[in-house]
Order: sequence, then C-alpha cells, then structure tokens
Amino acid sequence: MSQSTITPPELRPSAPGSPLGTGLKQRHLSMIALGGVIGAGLFVGSGAGIAAAGPSIVLAYAVSGLLVMFVMRMLGEMSAANPASGSFSVHAERAIGPWAGFTAGWMFWILLCVGVAIEAIGAAHIMTGWFPGTPSWLWVLVFMALFCGSNLGAVRNFGEFEFWFAALKIGAIGLFLGLGVLAVLGLLPGTSSPGAANLAHTGGFLPHGVDGLLVGVLASVVAYGGLETVTIAAAESDDPVRGVARAVRTTMWRIAIVYVGSMLVIVTLLPWNDPAVTEHGPYAATLDHLGIPAAGQIMNVVILIALLSAMNANIYGSSRMAHSLVSRGQGPRALGKVSGGVPRRAVLASSGFGFVTVLLSYWYPDTLFAWLLNMVGGVILIVWGFIAVSQFVLRRRLEREAPEKLTVRMWGFPYLTWVALAGVAGVLVLMAVGEDTRTQVLFTGGLAAALAATGYLMQRRAAART
Repeated sequence: MSQSTITPPELRPSAPGSPLGTGLKQRHLSMIALGGVIGAGLFVGSGAGIAAAGPSIVLAYAVSGLLVMFVMRMLGEMSAANPASGSFSVHAERAIGPWAGFTAGWMFWILLCVGVAIEAIGAAHIMTGWFPGTPSWLWVLVFMALFCGSNLGAVRNFGEFEFWFAALKIGAIGLFLGLGVLAVLGLLPGTSSPGAANLAHTGGFLPHGVDGLLVGVLASVVAYGGLETVTIAAAESDDPVRGVARAVRTTMWRIAIVYVGSMLVIVTLLPWNDPAVTEHGPYAATLDHLGIPAAGQIMNVVILIALLSAMNANIYGSSRMAHSLVSRGQGPRALGKVSGGVPRRAVLASSGFGFVTVLLSYWYPDTLFAWLLNMVGGVILIVWGFIAVSQFVLRRRLEREAPEKLTVRMWGFPYLTWVALAGVAGVLVLMAVGEDTRTQVLFTGGLAAALAATGYLMQRRAAART
C-alpha cells in the first residue's frame, strides 16, 4: 500500500499545495510558543499540586518540564523537516500509518474543543464576579463569537491576538518573578528574607512522601499542555522551517524559568500548606503575602487574559487540525473548503463543538460533560507517545533519504527518545493506579481505541480501493 495514494498533498514535504495562508511572522511564532503554555493551569491549577507535593513541587515541575523539552525537541525536529498544519498527526501518519494520524489528530481536536468550553466557562465566571447579575451564558456567547470571528479572518488576526495576549501574560510572570526574587533575597521594602524555612519545615521537602511528589508530577504534566500549537501555526508562517526551529530552540529554557522558577519562588515565600494557596491560587496568595494591593483582582485580570488567549489558540489549533485531517481524507469533506487562506467551515465546526460542550456543562454536568472531561484527561500523554514513536521512525528515514532536512536534531538520539517514551508510559501508569485519575485513563483509553479502530478500518478500505 502506498501512502501517497491515500494521503496526497499534506504529507508531501513542506505541504507545497496547501491552500492555507502564510500571514504569521517570527514574532508571532515566538509568542505563540511562549504564551500558549502559560494558562490558567499554571496560575490556578498549580495550587493543587503544591498542596499535594509541598516544596517538592519544584522537583515535580522540573521532571515533567524535562519530559516536555524532549517531546518538543522531537516535534521540532519533525516539523522543521516537514512543516504541516496537521503537525504531529501528519508525522504519525507518515511514520506509523493513516490510522495513527487519524487517532492522534481527532483526539487532539476533541481535547482542544473541550478546552475551548472550559476556558469560556472560566472566563464567564470571572466576568459574572465583576458584573453581578449578568448571566454567565451571555459572557460565554460573547467570547465564543469574538474569537470565532477573529479566526474567521486572516491568520494574521490570530497571530496578533496571541502576540499581545502572550506579551501580557509573560509580562505578568516576569513582574511576579522579579518581585519574588527580591522578596526571597530580602531586598523588597517591607519584607524580610524567609531563607529556607518554608522549604525545610512543616513536613520537610517531601511532606507527603513520594506519593505526594507523584501527584505533583501529574498536575504539572497537564499544566505544560499547549506548546504543540506552535508547530501547527508554523505551517502558516513566511518561513516554516526557520520559524519552527527558532521557536522551539528559544522557548524551552524560557518555559523552564517560568514554571520551575515560579514554583520555587512560591514555596520559598509561603508555607506550602497555607490555605490561601488553594483557595485564592498560589500567585494571588504570594502577592497578598508581599502586601501588593488588590492582588486578587490583579490575578483575576491575568487569569482572564490567560483564558481568552487559550480560547483563541484552541479554536485556531482545532480548526487547522480538522482541516489537515479532512485534506487527507480522514474527515467530512464539507469541512475542507478554504476561502481567503482560512478553513472557515472548520473554524465554525470547532467553535460550534466547543459551544455545545458548554451547553452540556449546564444541562448534563454529571454525565455527558463529565464523560468528556474524563475522555480528554490523558489525551496529551497519548499524543506525546505518538510524537516519540513517530520521531524514532522518521529520524531513521530522514538520515537515509534526506539528512539535509535535519536542521533541528533531537538530543542523544535514540536514547533520549526512549527515555521520553518511557516517561510518558510511566505517567500513564501512575494515572492508572491512582484512584483520582484511574477513570480518566479508562475513558481516554476507550476514546483512543475507538478512534484507532475507526482509523484502521478506513485505512483498510482505502487500501482496497487502490
């Protein structure tokens, strides 16, 4: 069976026949890479990880951050060699087969669409707090219409939105880290250095032992999700090869500073078991501790920006993934039409699915919506698994057939590729044995199995027709 007979233009190097626009600049890609991973999961969700792991949350974020660096380096290698709007879905298809691309692509699409709904609900909650008496569904509708509209326009609209959203988020993180470091050193007026007291006391560095550390690792893995969007966006840039290579190279160490640095500042300044860490969020609690006026409202503004940025990025990423899948014969043809360089039907479908998910959260919060949340619980790990396997196969192929395309190389290949794959498998095993996460693994596994079976049947039918 020839893959070229099943999946024409998108699987060709650099996707020369792609009808999508090329309006993204290098500055857009750099900010998309940095801003895409800085979301509400960091600002708010990290509080649960701190409560579980204590000061060892720093180690948890460092370990999972190293895994993310490996995954992004592998993805950067493949995307620089063959840029495609379907990113890892295209790479999985090239390396493993159409069923793998189908499975990874549609799983990621569902993940992003559900993410749009969760972010819209979170943003609406903040707005109703500021404007009591207004219905939350109205704010959801406003935000969905705003970002659906921005994505229906030229791709540069998405790039500009993300550029400024990301700049605001990164500026807020930078200011937080600056104030935090000054406070740790005792140089911030009105504060004294806590030294290592909060790291060593109240239970020590591992107050809940290895079990708490493992919970922290699971929480941090989820928070790192979102970096993959930059390799999707690179296909619509002026220079996809250089763009994705530079974005991946410059982003990884900055993310380590943002995540690991933030956690270190927080647990150094505050006792890990301070109730405010989970009640108000670790960043707001730290700013309150430093006596910053209106810290809670400041963080609400930052969190709102983070949520809206993630909504914008997820509508973009899901629409491009859907377009890529349809262009390879792996989705409804009606979504494949492109006008003005934008897959507008795919944008509408992705936004519509997200809005329906919001409605499910109101109508069936404990059944259908809960099932969706559980199904996407481990999707990012399965996607990372596909990335690792694909990189292993495609690296060997590129070394034989086109070594000049290896402008970005995975470190320590093949050993670190195996380490990354083992890390992904290890986190999934931890989720499977944990009482709170076992259901997510089962639901996500069921979704993966169903999509893989569907993709395999489609692959067999396509082979029979050729």
